[in-house]
Amino acid sequence: MAASTLTFHNLIAENRRNSLLLVVLFCLFTAIVAAVFGLAIVGILDPERLARLDWTQGLLIGGIAAGISLLLSIISYYGGDRMILAVSHARPIQHDDDPELFNVVEEMAIAAGAPMPGVYVIDDSAPNAFATGRDPRHAAITVTSGLRTKLTRDELQGVVAHEMSHIGNYDIRLMLLMAVLIGTVVMLSDFLWQTLFWSSVTGGRRRSRDESGGNPIALVLVVFAVLLGILAPLLARIIQLAVSREREYLADASAVELTRYPEGLASALRKIDGDPEVLESANRGTAHLFIANPIKKFEERAGSVFASHPPIGERIRRLESLTR
Repeated sequence: MAASTLTFHNLIAENRRNSLLLVVLFCLFTAIVAAVFGLAIVGILDPERLARLDWTQGLLIGGIAAGISLLLSIISYYGGDRMILAVSHARPIQHDDDPELFNVVEEMAIAAGAPMPGVYVIDDSAPNAFATGRDPRHAAITVTSGLRTKLTRDELQGVVAHEMSHIGNYDIRLMLLMAVLIGTVVMLSDFLWQTLFWSSVTGGRRRSRDESGGNPIALVLVVFAVLLGILAPLLARIIQLAVSREREYLADASAVELTRYPEGLASALRKIDGDPEVLESANRGTAHLFIANPIKKFEERAGSVFASHPPIGERIRRLESLTR
C-alpha cells in the first residue's frame, strides 16, 4: 500500500483480515493435529482396529484430549490476569497517587467507549507498559515507573491509547484463545508421547517384530504422528507469534484513531527502544504482553518468525506515514 493512501482505517482493516486468517489457520491446524494424534493413539494401542477406523472416531478421540486441555484453560481464564499482575510485581494505584496517569487513562477509555480499567504500576526504571484481562469490564493497564518519568504527556497518551486498543479490540481475549490452542496442541503431543511410552513398556515385550509391523497403515500413521508431535508445538508457537505481531500493528493503528496524533506514540516507541534499562520482572511467558519486548536480546531479533513483536523501526515508519 502506498504511503500517500495509508490511513489508520486502512491499517485496521488490513490487520483484522490478517489476524482472522491466522486464527482460522490455527484452529484448522489444531483440529488436524487432534485427528492425527487420535488415530495414531488407536493405532498404537490396537493396530488391527485402525484398519476399520474412520476419521470421525479419530476426531472423537482427539477431541476428548483437547477437551481436557480446554477445561484446564477455562479454569485459568478467570484468574490469569491476577497471576500475570502478581508475577510482574504490579501494584494497583488510585487517582490521588498519580492524577495525570489516571486522567490520561480516563480520556482514552472515554474515546474508546470502554469502561475505566484498573491502573497498575511496576516500580522499575525501564519504560514499558501492557494490558491484561479477559474483556473490557475485567481489564487492567500497567505502566512502569520508568515510563512515567521518561515520557511526555503526549507520549504517555499514545502508549495508553495503544493498550486501551488492545482492550477495546479484545486482543486480550484473542491472545487467551491462542494460549488455549497452544496448550491444546502441547497437551495432545504430551499425550501421544505418554501413550507411546506406555505401549512400549506394557506391550513391547509381548509383541513380535512381525506382529508390530503387521498393519502398514498403523505404522505409517504412527511415524507421521511422531513427526507431527515434534513439529506441532513449534508450528503452533510460530502461528501464535504471528498473530501477536499483527495485533501490535492493529493496536498502533487503533491508538491513532483514539488520539489523532501518530507522533505521540511514535516518539514513545523511539524512547522505549533506545532506553538501555532492562525490565527485571519480565520473562518469556509475559514478554508478548508489553508494548515493546522487554527482553532486549529478543527485541534485537524482532524480524524473525519467533519474535512476539514486529520491529519497532517498522512500527515507527508506519506511524510516520500516517502523520504525513
